[in-house]
Amino acid sequence: MLEKLFTSGIRANIMSLLFNNPEEKFYVREIARLVNKNPSGVKRELDKLQNMDIVSSEKEGNLKYFKVNINSPLFPELKGLIAKSLGVPGALKSVLKTSDVKSAFIYGPYVDNTNLPSLDLLVVSDSDQIRKPLDDIEKRFGRTINLTLISLLDYKSKKKSGDRDLKKLLAAKKILLMGRL
Repeated sequence: MLEKLFTSGIRANIMSLLFNNPEEKFYVREIARLVNKNPSGVKRELDKLQNMDIVSSEKEGNLKYFKVNINSPLFPELKGLIAKSLGVPGALKSVLKTSDVKSAFIYGPYVDNTNLPSLDLLVVSDSDQIRKPLDDIEKRFGRTINLTLISLLDYKSKKKSGDRDLKKLLAAKKILLMGRL
């Protein structure tokens, strides 16, 4: 839906990343890597967004960093529109891409009924830095996120040993947000 509205899939991906991480600043190649697009196309769209005053930039050394312009009169409306069109899974994907997460998926009843007040999220990561952004998503969407955080070493060990609970989770219906299982 956002691609149609914004006429460019790259622009929609960039806006999703920036609006879901309003306090973060990113350089062009970093954005290109996170949205899995060509840096020249990303730069072109960032320039257009900057001309519309939706994105601002600042130079640090040799790098030019971009971030969403939270002072833009359009910021609250666009943030709401992006949140509504992407939903919780889209917001989670955006936040997870910027962290040290190896793999993540939603499981449990939410997979079949996205109107539920809570969801179960399994994250494979060696860092617990994901908790703060998840709190923000909980507040924004009014949903409780039941986080299961497992280190990459534990995940591999449990998978190799055939851990019954992990096997059951991996076999169940899920929404894969990033990585491989």
